[in-house]
Amino acid sequence: MSERIQKVLARAGYGSRRQIETLIKEGKVSVNGTVAKLGDQVAMGDNMRLDGTAVSAKRLWQQPQQVLLYNKPVGEVCTRRDPEGRRTIFESLPTPEEGRWVSVGRLDINTSGLIILTTDGELANRLMHPSNEMDREYAVRVLGAVSSEVMQTLRDGVELEDGKAKFNDIQESGGEGANHWYHVVIQEGRNREVRRLWESQGVQVSRLMRVRYGPIIIPSQLKMGRWMMLGGQDLAALYEEVDLVPKVEAPVGRAQREKKARPIRANTTTRPARQKRESANNKPKPESTNTKAKPARQKTDSTKKKPKNSPRIRGY
Repeated sequence: MSERIQKVLARAGYGSRRQIETLIKEGKVSVNGTVAKLGDQVAMGDNMRLDGTAVSAKRLWQQPQQVLLYNKPVGEVCTRRDPEGRRTIFESLPTPEEGRWVSVGRLDINTSGLIILTTDGELANRLMHPSNEMDREYAVRVLGAVSSEVMQTLRDGVELEDGKAKFNDIQESGGEGANHWYHVVIQEGRNREVRRLWESQGVQVSRLMRVRYGPIIIPSQLKMGRWMMLGGQDLAALYEEVDLVPKVEAPVGRAQREKKARPIRANTTTRPARQKRESANNKPKPESTNTKAKPARQKTDSTKKKPKNSPRIRGY
């Protein structure tokens, strides 16, 4: 089975489809010794080179698809290398099993919260593509109360310097004194769009956090500056949202499983306590007389898709 070159390379994390298409136009991609052209296809077994470097067949065709959630703190930037020497989000992430991390959208240096990263370029491309209308939900703290008229104006749309923009949904979320919280939803990824919309109405934003991207809500246990791997039904729901099917993840050894667990749960057990616990575990245990079986936990369907064009703020 053959596929288009840009699709295969993007899925393996070599760049977005648009970036790969640019490399093809510049003559930097070859297949079996022949310079590739837009529209060419490749199949398993073909020898590919990207900008003169051989491309790993394992990375192209056999790589497990990894998806990672990161809770970005204020002060980090989303570029791989920052000319000003600021800390990047990639300095806080583990090395992927194959390929490289592709960030699904960006957050500016003063915005914190959820960022999805993946080694699957095709998944990243679909999550960011405007046609899929992914909800981006933010918790916003502003100075002063906002009138219902201003809220309606932000729902109807405001003309910004790069075109009309609006909140697809906006809800009050409490607060006291001068600080008031709101949850807003947008379906675009323009630079500083949330801040600029509020500023267009003379409202000052004092804190901004992304709490949801598409079907993924930032987990409560994911602390600031930490990451966690996405799997199971949550991973399936993310792929289903953009009409893709994830490949079966390659089995990982004990060391890799421990590596995944460490960033979200630090091991605080001391050596003597651990030895005492192991000694206690080695003692024979009496047979249990409780034969009553626990009822099986009912599984819930978390992969149910929401209809398009229906932005919804969680909890409302």
